[in-house]
Amino acid sequence: MSSSIRHVTIDAADPFVLAGFWAQALDGSLADDDFPGDPEAVVTTAAATLLFVRVDDRKAMKNRVHLDLQPQDRTRDEEVERLLSLGATLQGDHRRPDGTGWVTLYDPEGNEFCVERSAAELANG
Repeated sequence: MSSSIRHVTIDAADPFVLAGFWAQALDGSLADDDFPGDPEAVVTTAAATLLFVRVDDRKAMKNRVHLDLQPQDRTRDEEVERLLSLGATLQGDHRRPDGTGWVTLYDPEGNEFCVERSAAELANG
């Protein structure tokens, strides 16, 4: 039998705070037993479970792995604005005049992630 992915694990200076951002971003929920100051925090979403683990060293380089988000009920541009309002910051805007492309953002601890076009936008060309 093969293995399955249980969590996507993300190092964090403050797991609870970073997990809170991602819970809002992904319409997920924090585990009932996660509290400020805990060394770990878990976010459960419809698609994945994210585990945030406290590490003492700060992020210093580009992520080797990152999340690509695809909005379900809003456009890419609406989702980018929503994520910026939650505390994300713009890293790079790769949108093209024809509507293709993506936006790369940083989460509150500087981890890169991308926002792609929604399935509806992709279907419409």
